[in-house]
Amino acid sequence: MEPAHSFEPGSPHGAQEKPLLEVRHLSKHFPVGNLLKTRFVHAVEDVSFSVQRGKVVAIVGESGSGKSTTVRLIARLLPATAGEIYFQGSNVLKSEPRRVSLAYRRKVQMIFQDPFSSLNAVHTVRHHLERPLSIHHTAGPAGAARSKLDGRIDELLATVGLHPPEEYACRYPHQLSGGQRQRVAIARALAVNPELILADEPISMLDVSIRIGILNLMQQLKEAHGISFVYITHDLASARYIGDQIMVMYAGHMVEGGDSEEIMRSPGHPYTQLLLSAVPDPRAGLRTQRDIGSRGEVPVLIDPPPGCPFTARCPKVTDVCRGVMPGETSLGHGHWVRCHLYGS
Repeated sequence: MEPAHSFEPGSPHGAQEKPLLEVRHLSKHFPVGNLLKTRFVHAVEDVSFSVQRGKVVAIVGESGSGKSTTVRLIARLLPATAGEIYFQGSNVLKSEPRRVSLAYRRKVQMIFQDPFSSLNAVHTVRHHLERPLSIHHTAGPAGAARSKLDGRIDELLATVGLHPPEEYACRYPHQLSGGQRQRVAIARALAVNPELILADEPISMLDVSIRIGILNLMQQLKEAHGISFVYITHDLASARYIGDQIMVMYAGHMVEGGDSEEIMRSPGHPYTQLLLSAVPDPRAGLRTQRDIGSRGEVPVLIDPPPGCPFTARCPKVTDVCRGVMPGETSLGHGHWVRCHLYGS
């Protein structure tokens, strides 16, 4: 099966460097119903994208668009219905999720959305960091001196901005703020020296005042350690701030993608335009744009009909939109869109 996006030299979709992660035609269908009639929720449908080393790809979309399911498939927390996931050139879907190698688990880490439930309340911060170090032996050989292990824990806490580290190591999760808990979760992911971090809306449950600190930390880790990120969000403003590329997702489909600044400057898909219109603009006061998607119909995900899933909300819908899912159309400069407005 050929990838939907070409990454050969001169391709409008990618660079010459071989991607660290390449997702090809990934799909996930969840069965619903009973023994007499089984139907399927098409949570992720034919998704393809790639992540270069040391880059951040932001996947943007509203709740229920399939963003979190996509990263859970990449993390092998869910089995895929169809498609391929290549990491460093190897198809990681050849093995069952429960048999995924420790090497892949180490290289691909995940930061979850809720910092209040992703840490065990009965264990200290030290325990949360010791466990991955022990499992993957990244603090040295088994049986390494306690001082060396403590030194590595202090180093991790200092890296994520928790000072003094020896004080935070002894604390329990209930003694930390939401932002501090998320920093501990990031430190836990860093403990095994990952090459790719899947960040599933890591700032959505944090106070606005501390969100920028977490985004800046991710940016520092990318620049200092060359770590790649897949950043999940519903907020285009934070996607633009942290992402090198933006992929827009709607009803399980990738509908637009490309360079972050290019998409923010010239959004092609009507849904991307809707997301941009929802970004608060201080110059506009309380006025907001409501001309796109004002009807707000929920897309059909259970055995969806053919055609573009955005037809019920799109002001530019045509008959062909209701019957045929559009293919990709290049808008130049690595910018592509799936919309009949641009197709032949």
